[in-house]
Amino acid sequence: MKISCSIGIFAHNEEANILHLLRAVCKQKLDSVTIAEIIVVSSASTDKTDDIVRQFALDNPLVKLYTQPRREGKSSAINLFLQKASSAILVVISGDVIPAENTIELLVAEFRDPLVGATGGRPLPVNSGTDFISYAVQLLWRLHHRMALISPKLGEIIAFRRVMDSIPAESAVDEASIEAIIRQNGLKLKYVPEAIIKNKGPQNLPDFIKQRRRIQNGHLWLKKKQGYRVISQDSTALTKILRQEIKDRPQDFCKLMLVVGLEAYCRFLGTWDFYIGGKNPFVWEISRSTKAVES
Repeated sequence: MKISCSIGIFAHNEEANILHLLRAVCKQKLDSVTIAEIIVVSSASTDKTDDIVRQFALDNPLVKLYTQPRREGKSSAINLFLQKASSAILVVISGDVIPAENTIELLVAEFRDPLVGATGGRPLPVNSGTDFISYAVQLLWRLHHRMALISPKLGEIIAFRRVMDSIPAESAVDEASIEAIIRQNGLKLKYVPEAIIKNKGPQNLPDFIKQRRRIQNGHLWLKKKQGYRVISQDSTALTKILRQEIKDRPQDFCKLMLVVGLEAYCRFLGTWDFYIGGKNPFVWEISRSTKAVES
């Protein structure tokens, strides 16, 4: 018997990528999995995102569009998806990524194991330049992969069992909040590195700092409010994977140390925002350079 899933796509002004994403989802190669519906939640988009989705839905009846009149954060949009979705297995997809043709099959098929509560694939950035920021983006996602092999760390596209009616609407790190709820329900996380997700990291220093600062703030909020710490906050694990990276790429040692310094600076800013500024950026400013995974 095939496993049915509902897919949620979350967008705010994603006109550069949304059509490519919808096409990629509709062209997934499925064997043991079936897609019951594709729900797009567009949060106060002011570009052509909504028009593109409506036009695409005319020829693709699985696609449904729900709009939010104002931005309330991605976690709020996920809660709307939870209200509207019909399946017991849910897939959450950021509006600025592209899944490989077998990604949904690989992620959802894992739920044949009743102990699996959530799965995630491997994001691979399309940033391929030789500049420092491109190196930093590629490095961070390689480290993400190394961490996920030690302890599953899910992101960009995740699938999970419906064990909750909602997630904290004020969470700026929605995937990690879902991880926390899954673990609290006694289920396990499964990292599926063969499930490839194309994404695009920041292409300039201000966007890089903005993104990393927000993530640090969100992880501190998560630890305080949900009592959950992601593996990237574990200094022992970080030291281990950095040693592995240096061993595998000794020629990049100087650049790696510069990224470590930049990440430390971003974490300091995020920590300052959380503890001193009292900020919680669950509705965050968009990093424009991360858009248009495919053009």
